[in-house]
Formats: sequence, structure tokens, C-alpha cells
Amino acid sequence: VLFSAYFAMQVIYARRKYKISPPETTGHPEFERTFRAQANCSEYFPIFISLLWVAGIFFHQGVAAACGLLYLYTRLRYFQGYAGAARGRLGPLYASAWLLWVLLGLALAGLLAHFLRP
Repeated sequence: VLFSAYFAMQVIYARRKYKISPPETTGHPEFERTFRAQANCSEYFPIFISLLWVAGIFFHQGVAAACGLLYLYTRLRYFQGYAGAARGRLGPLYASAWLLWVLLGLALAGLLAHFLRP
């Protein structure tokens, strides 16, 4: 929630800085990158929370929490990189996608172990 609030505040600051009133989503390139970075992070948040929750319940809370913290860090780096320059998003984007796959694997492993136990 804090990350989502931080990202939203950055969009508000960019709107004020470049004088772009809502509901406009186009204008200065720096505003557009900040807006798009915030939207991208928001789009992936439900997937992240769902995988984190299932991996934490069915696999291991500590491992899921560590992956969750790493994911949040990579999304912060993604946001900062994208807001600065579009190319700055690629490394953190790949890292966050990899962490989502890890969480998916942990969730599936935990679910299989839970439901296939004799």
C-alpha cells in the first residue's frame, strides 16, 4: 500500500510540475513516463499479492516474505528507472518478472504438497 501511495504521489507531483490537469494522461514526456510506470506497477499488484498470499500460506512464510520484499524493491527500481528514462525500466522489469515466476513456483509447490499428501 505504501508503494502504491508513493507511486501515486509521484504522478501528482509530475502533474503539478508540468501543469497537466486530470483526466489528461499526455503531455510532457517525463510526466507520461511517470504516469505509465505508476499504471504498470498498479496492474501487477493484484497478481503479486495473490501469489505472495498463496506462497506464504501453502509453502513457507519466510521464503515468500523474502521474495515479496525483493519484488517490492525491484518494482521501486523499475518505477525510478522508467520515470527517468524508458530504457531504465528493463533490468528491474526482468527481475520483478522473475520474482513473480518464483512466487508462482512456490505457490504451486505448496498447493501440490498440501493437496497431494497421502
